[in-house]
Amino acid sequence: MANYTGPVCRLCRREGAKLYLKGAKCVSNCTFDKRNALLPGQHGMARRRKTSDYGIQLRAKQRARRMYGVMETQFRHYFERADAAAGVTGTVLLQQLERRLDNIVYRLGLAASRKEARQLVNHRHFTVNGRALSIPSAQLRPGDVVGVRERSRKLEPIQNALSLLPNRSVPDWLALDADQLRGTVLRLPDRQEMELIIDEQLIVEYYSR
Repeated sequence: MANYTGPVCRLCRREGAKLYLKGAKCVSNCTFDKRNALLPGQHGMARRRKTSDYGIQLRAKQRARRMYGVMETQFRHYFERADAAAGVTGTVLLQQLERRLDNIVYRLGLAASRKEARQLVNHRHFTVNGRALSIPSAQLRPGDVVGVRERSRKLEPIQNALSLLPNRSVPDWLALDADQLRGTVLRLPDRQEMELIIDEQLIVEYYSR
């Protein structure tokens, strides 16, 4: 979660949805499934108040930001670029988030979570078009090829992620060569191929106040 070092399960409970911040643990042993009606903190069992329109928009923005592990200033920059670009602002915003290198590593199944993917990228375990790249926020384009460095193929996190591949699916806008530990960006993702629990229109409304 970028610079966030606290417990991540409380973030899912705060947003009222599973954000899959811990990879496989979110499937096999998730506290959200047991406590999803509770907000984090000592007053979590207190009666929930009616949320204002602003609060609903804020939660939509926070849900997307936390899911992709982006800090507030960077997220605002993504929105400003999306707002200035051609096309539907909300869709362009999500496409920018999806095209981050750490997200693509996660989507390809080469890391168990986005947080783990970000750490592996930071330590230069992946290449883009044959060159090592250590910038998780790097924006990839159609035709770019992401691969695991030869010296990194036996790393435990990567091997653990590969063991989960049979239970995961790679979106159609990406192509994975599991034998070569390499993936290719085929095209920009369509809206239905991105995170469905994010309401991008509420995010647009939040920044357009």
